[in-house]
Amino acid sequence: MKDKGTNKRLRLFDITRDGKGISKSSSDMGWGFKRFFVTMKNNFNKLLYCNIFFVLGNFPLLFLIATIPGYTKIETYLPFQDIYQNISYLFTDGDMGSYDMTLYALEGLMRQNYAPTTLTYVFYGISALAIFTFGLVNVGTAYIFRNIAKGDPVFVWTDFWYAIKRNWKQALPFGMIDLGIIALLLNNIKKMFFATGDNTLFTSTMMWSNVVILLIYFFMRYYVYVQMVTFKLSIFKILKNSLIFSLLGFKRNIAALGGILIVVIIELIFVMSLKGVLLPLAVALPLLILISIMAYMKVYAAYYKIKVVMIDPYVNENVEELIAEDEAIMRDDVTEQERLDEIKKRNNLN
Repeated sequence: MKDKGTNKRLRLFDITRDGKGISKSSSDMGWGFKRFFVTMKNNFNKLLYCNIFFVLGNFPLLFLIATIPGYTKIETYLPFQDIYQNISYLFTDGDMGSYDMTLYALEGLMRQNYAPTTLTYVFYGISALAIFTFGLVNVGTAYIFRNIAKGDPVFVWTDFWYAIKRNWKQALPFGMIDLGIIALLLNNIKKMFFATGDNTLFTSTMMWSNVVILLIYFFMRYYVYVQMVTFKLSIFKILKNSLIFSLLGFKRNIAALGGILIVVIIELIFVMSLKGVLLPLAVALPLLILISIMAYMKVYAAYYKIKVVMIDPYVNENVEELIAEDEAIMRDDVTEQERLDEIKKRNNLN
């Protein structure tokens, strides 16, 4: 009896067993908020495991995050204006008039600056390794999230590696492209934001143009990895479809964005509230669950639109005829029969 109870408790940590999915009665409740919360509740432990995949799989990015507070840098102070260094010597000798003293005071204002050290560059180098893991982790977890949204049985460990094995040839190079686009847009926005002090129309226009492009690309990313694990498509076609879906599924995209912003706001409240009392919780939540919740929001919003537009219209068509067509919507990368065979194999069923 004791062993039976022990085994029951340990099942919580068994990542090979299948999840509840959604019940037959729940499967008819549409693709709204109710279904989202039911699937998330029934598979909450799966989200925890996927969050571990995100954290461990992209651990090099933790070194980049560690450089943001400046712990690896040397604190220095520099004048606000570069001209100060050129004219300051003029006021070192003789008496200063009121004008000279005012000018010296204004140009003598200092600002805090952080200079990178050798350790900083080492951390940058380690964080660059994420280009080899980013796409793989995203494609593996997207496959799990898609199956959770569909209500299919989920085997976290084997499904994760199964998706990577089938899609790594696309996921690996696109992960590099994905990180590069994100880094480029964020860097542009950062530079243009601080350049808006010049109050020029050009810098303001460029900054907001980059913000719009980043938002559109953020919506496109909802669909990229889901299509990658669902269809046999080239990266170009995946990006083309994702751009269309970013506009076609605008309402669901905005709803998912709203949910993500709520999660981020909650995290910021924990970071800044009660003078840091909740800071440990703020650090723990992203490591445990928050990353997966935000990722699942995106996949849940995306898969419904993909299902309606790319799957449902062709579900009764002859698969061989679809494959023969040059521009046909490609078939799901795993058929229902293949899925059932895989489940039987994992559970030693004949």
